Amino acid sequence: MHLGQIAAQTPEKPAVIMAGSGRVITFAELNDESNRLAQLLHAEGLRPGDHIAFMLENHPLFLAVAWAAQRSGLYYTAISSRLQPDELAYIVENCEAKAFITSAAMEAPARAVPDVPLRLMLDGTAPGFDSYEDRVAQHPAEPLENEVEGQDMLYSSGTTGRPKGVKPPLPLSPIGNGGPLMMLIQGLFGADADSVYLSPAPLYHAAPLRYSLIFHRCGATVVVMEKFDPEAALAAIEKYGVTHSQWVPTMFIRMLKLPEETRARYDVSSLKCAVHAAAPCPVPVKEQMIGWWGPILHEYYAGTEGNCFVYTNSEDWLAHKGAVGRPIIGEVHVCGEDGEELPAGTPGTLYFGNGLPFEYHGDEEKTAASRDPKGRGWTTLGDVGYVDGDGFLYLTDRRSYMIISGGVNIYPQEAENVLAVHPKVADVAVFGVPDPEMGEAVKAVVQPVSMDEAGDDLAAELIAYCRDNLAHYKCPRSVDFRAELPRHPTGKLYKRLLKDEYWKDRRPA
Repeated sequence: MHLGQIAAQTPEKPAVIMAGSGRVITFAELNDESNRLAQLLHAEGLRPGDHIAFMLENHPLFLAVAWAAQRSGLYYTAISSRLQPDELAYIVENCEAKAFITSAAMEAPARAVPDVPLRLMLDGTAPGFDSYEDRVAQHPAEPLENEVEGQDMLYSSGTTGRPKGVKPPLPLSPIGNGGPLMMLIQGLFGADADSVYLSPAPLYHAAPLRYSLIFHRCGATVVVMEKFDPEAALAAIEKYGVTHSQWVPTMFIRMLKLPEETRARYDVSSLKCAVHAAAPCPVPVKEQMIGWWGPILHEYYAGTEGNCFVYTNSEDWLAHKGAVGRPIIGEVHVCGEDGEELPAGTPGTLYFGNGLPFEYHGDEEKTAASRDPKGRGWTTLGDVGYVDGDGFLYLTDRRSYMIISGGVNIYPQEAENVLAVHPKVADVAVFGVPDPEMGEAVKAVVQPVSMDEAGDDLAAELIAYCRDNLAHYKCPRSVDFRAELPRHPTGKLYKRLLKDEYWKDRRPA
């Protein structure tokens, strides 16, 4: 549905509610704000196919900026607010942005942005930036004469190297067409005008951004948390009557580790659908969540690239515990090192056929590396997994994270899943470190619930716990402790940053 049509039908209905501040933006306000910005961008010479970038915290006008680009036929890149200045500069230059929008809260890193023709700042000004509010106010809240659909061009989180810009084809269809994702969200999750969607994650990530816009297209209200907090999330569900929500497994773990009396304090019965993705969910965690919220959990595996969409509901998952589902978009192929397909139950690199086309912007080498070397038209995200006899897909780990110890392949996700549910563990990363005898040894780096407990005794306890639940060779031989792990707010772990510390001098573990 067209945002302008929804605004005309329900002008005073909340389109965005900020969970922390309580600020409300109505559909009429969202429509007007996005129209004014679209008019400004057009007046500055941007035309369909051109590119804008923006780096914002979960700001009340975040989705208005996205809508302005979406209804202008532009490519738009939402950039992580946690990036370092050089990473930000790389993305803005790489995507060839003609406009860059940020906020006063992001001023420090935003100074690193290269010379972009239009630079706007919300909530204040800084050298080289115009006031967003002043510039936008000069333009009418009327839609562009020829509105066509734009397209996000988002960057991978850079967990294994430089971020990659995922560039799908530009639709340029008449505004109002939500495409395949809208059909999926309506068909699988029952999104409609009566829905209230909670987004507890940063909006710059693919899923929160795309799902928020789709729920708007349905005429639904989007509740945005400025920052995730486990108890505040439960409070928001109760306060706003949330019907749909989207999570990552680390959020489940943090909510489950709240005291029982805290969890019981909040009424979450309004929830009809809780979607999770972005990282593997340990089986015990999902079992506990279904026990708490009921069989309303929906899981999918997909990438920003859009080459696949694998899905399971709670009922199917309970019959295939640990699976991420069966393909809805794209057909799965599990391949060995020689590129040949492997039988059911055998792990290998996951390729997908008949998915949506994509390329990595300005990087032919990375684009080529994502393609099937045998030329069958399949693409990969670099993950490893297997398919069971019923066609359900199970993720093993990322190919780049595999540990080879004494010639044996070890996938660290298994040990991470075991240790993540230990009551004294807040977060954990498992990876290979140099070992003079075995080549690599399994190492765990743990963020304990209390740093006061960090030490040899807890390390021994965690190693023993892992060995009680997993084959010994898959378990860490040593444990280090950190006050915090470098985890992306979307749930992905920057494991590369941890590994680099141990491999830079190639010292034995």
